[in-house]
Amino acid sequence: MNLFSKVSLYGICISLAVALSSCGAESQGPQTVEIVEPVDLVYPQLDTENSRWFFFSSASRPFGMVNLSPDTEVDGAWGSGYRYKVDTVQGFSHIHAWQLSGLSVMPVTIDDTNRKAIFTEFRSKFDHDKEKVSPGYHYLELEKYDINVELTSTTRVGLHKYAFPKKGKRRAVLFNLNRMLGPNKNTDGRLEIAGNGSLVGELLINETSRRPKPVKLFFAIDFKSGVDSLERDETTGNYLVFLKDDVDEVLMKAGISYTSIANARANIDAELPHWDFYKVVQDSRKEWNGLLGRIEVEGSTETARKRFYTDLWHGLQGRRIISDVNGAYPDNTGEEFRVGQLPLDVRGKPKFNHYNSDSFWGAQWTINTLWGLVYPEIMEEFVHSLLQYYKDGGMVPRGPSGGNYTYVMTGASSTPFIVSAIQKGLVTEDLEGIYQALKKNHMLGGIMGKAGYEHHTTIGGGLKYYLEKGYVPHPIPEGRFGGHQDGASMTMEYAYQDWTLAQLAKKLGYLEDYTYFMKRSNNYKNVFDASIGWMRPKDVSGKWRENYDPYEHENGFIESNGAQSTWFVPHDQEGLASLMGGKEAAVKKLNMQFEQAEKLGFTAGSSHSQELHPEYRNIPINYGNQPSIQTAFVFNKLDRPDLTQYWSRKVAQTVFGGLSPATGYNGDEDQGLMGSLAVLMKIGLFQMNGGTEENPKYEFGSPSFDKVVINLANGNKLTINAKGASSGKVYVNGIQLNGEEYNAYSVSHDLIEKGAVLDFNMVGHRPELD
Repeated sequence: MNLFSKVSLYGICISLAVALSSCGAESQGPQTVEIVEPVDLVYPQLDTENSRWFFFSSASRPFGMVNLSPDTEVDGAWGSGYRYKVDTVQGFSHIHAWQLSGLSVMPVTIDDTNRKAIFTEFRSKFDHDKEKVSPGYHYLELEKYDINVELTSTTRVGLHKYAFPKKGKRRAVLFNLNRMLGPNKNTDGRLEIAGNGSLVGELLINETSRRPKPVKLFFAIDFKSGVDSLERDETTGNYLVFLKDDVDEVLMKAGISYTSIANARANIDAELPHWDFYKVVQDSRKEWNGLLGRIEVEGSTETARKRFYTDLWHGLQGRRIISDVNGAYPDNTGEEFRVGQLPLDVRGKPKFNHYNSDSFWGAQWTINTLWGLVYPEIMEEFVHSLLQYYKDGGMVPRGPSGGNYTYVMTGASSTPFIVSAIQKGLVTEDLEGIYQALKKNHMLGGIMGKAGYEHHTTIGGGLKYYLEKGYVPHPIPEGRFGGHQDGASMTMEYAYQDWTLAQLAKKLGYLEDYTYFMKRSNNYKNVFDASIGWMRPKDVSGKWRENYDPYEHENGFIESNGAQSTWFVPHDQEGLASLMGGKEAAVKKLNMQFEQAEKLGFTAGSSHSQELHPEYRNIPINYGNQPSIQTAFVFNKLDRPDLTQYWSRKVAQTVFGGLSPATGYNGDEDQGLMGSLAVLMKIGLFQMNGGTEENPKYEFGSPSFDKVVINLANGNKLTINAKGASSGKVYVNGIQLNGEEYNAYSVSHDLIEKGAVLDFNMVGHRPELD
């Protein structure tokens, strides 16, 4: 029996960890079967005291268009959504996505005391002790109205179940279509009755500084028991839907679409033709279990296993589907909005989904590896989605929202992601066309020349200087044309991304291009100041930045400092070590940084901690944000795998070991990036260059569990045996691959795909090095 075996057997119906009140109308008596499954180990409230709008998920499917959950704060992208310490609910909204929000509803009861104020004074307290949350399900009680709320969903349809008090007050649902909601202001909302128990409507998700065009949201609403009447408030423009007084239990479907009301209705018809609430909960549970169960871990504590599956769950949600079941999707890349159509297969079904996504900045050390190894079908689908943006708008995006480019962060961060998918054999068609699309991003006029949120020019990225001088100056002489215009960081980022594109050029036989981009990949050397041993920004004349402190935050480096970003050379750590005086000197330098960072918990902490302790922002290594999350594995490249094992285990335990609403990622969890990183560190696998070389290699760290089994999509398994790891043994002193001695500290993708067993001899002391 594996980890997810039966704990006890009492009858015929699964008793969910969320302690659902029943298993549906067809359940026969109180008998249950209690089963421990991956979904039972997920703790959705992790770090929710510190989360941002798109962070929390409950009643959602993997990458669901609908991400239905309670909102306790609604003002701004940061500090809004489900914030654990806030004890009032403002509504249940259906969209929690990168730069998108919408369709907030609130069941209420009406009497003479609140009738006039209900459109503005609708918040209700709730009690976490009575709350039940699990992937695909959320239950809480609205104390103000004495209403019990249950939420679940399909991919594109939210399903609500409200238990109203049996006597006294009128039952209603408030549709807050016009208000600030997370990162967006929702306006122009309208709602109308479309038949017995059905309503239709739309609203406008206004533009933001990051997403420069508005997006329309369309929706269709069905009530199982029908509706009595509809009332619009002239002041707010919001709507109150009165329900029939003789119905205590209300079921409501809400289908959404970014293309039309007809497609919102079609999404309901295709995904939720019935009213069986608990069947949807069980179907959601099954879907989540299918993905989470691809990795099985044994050993360590229950808390450690719960944290592991919570991290894995984070890697599978956040980024959102924006296409309908029929393949229609919003295309905002041109001058005029249009409804696009995804290609269909022989059955008339879309070949892939289209996505909304935060930046792929940092994905080379996170989802590149996790998805590419464990969820290849997800990685392939995202590649096709990114290329659809290219077909529509002429540019591969780095963080699309609402069917449009946002230019979030910097560089061409989608290049490593797509190249990795190709090198792993996940994308095999039209490689010539893909190469030309990616190459366009690396040349003048492409996305590499755009700074963060630079919508109308290609000056802020400093690409022309990078091509002419071999580095991006800091500051850009022309001034500011966006955000994140930090020249030293951009130079290093571009150099790495050029190297990844060179690998694809080589694969396709473009040797002249290969030579050209490989030469560009050495540009990181142009911002290394050998006199001080750090990367250092320089101005357009080539003069090093004066009064330079490598520990000063954002002093020429994006969301980091020079000490952190000096190690951002994923493609040439050996070359970087040579600049530092050799591997031994590099090891000493980096190890000292880890020792200093350990005193501060390896992270810059939350904004609150930064106010209390300003030195946290100047930390030598920060595992709370993307720029230096690879550093523990740099030691592998410097012939010191023991230090990779030691520090990666320390970081995993310190930064990614908590399990409470107060802690979790100790910084910025950008839609699954940090969750994915935590998973990789705990299973002991990593890819320094993002898996972009020919036949990508997985480098070894120090697994946190005694046994890890990865059920590969092709039916084979990768098993990692690390007996004693969970009891404190950190170091790997000897490896066997498929029962034979193995002397490398990495394994290639092709060997894993055939199915493999890795046996790590774990020891508690540092082994002697050859």
